Amino acid sequence: MAKVKRIDHVAILVDDLEKHLSFWRDALGLEMTQIVDVPAEKSAVAFLPVGGSEIELVKPTTDDSGLARQLEKRGPGMHHICLEVDDIDGMFARLKEKGIQLLSDAPKMGVGGRKYAFIHPKSANGVLVELYELPQ
Repeated sequence: MAKVKRIDHVAILVDDLEKHLSFWRDALGLEMTQIVDVPAEKSAVAFLPVGGSEIELVKPTTDDSGLARQLEKRGPGMHHICLEVDDIDGMFARLKEKGIQLLSDAPKMGVGGRKYAFIHPKSANGVLVELYELPQ
């Protein structure tokens, strides 16, 4: 049976990467390892490892994306929590079977061969939850 392995990352939606890095990197002393453009999600992401997890600062790169609309509506702040799973297809099937609302019909393929899917906040007590399966 598919299971959750760990918290992979916590994503924070931001309007300006440098402005928000001044807190996470400069004030807290977290190292930023890279900034990656993610065209499929219309975003740029700054990665700040913490222990075995990461904080990701996510900035929309277009004005017409869901991220941009959320930023305009709610401002910067917590976006989602991501859980690494050992079998995303199995987890996806189990969640569908249990009536959990998902944001896609199937997991998607992401950067570096990661499979991912999102659980609708309505099914997760108001929290947007991302599931990741990392490549072997």
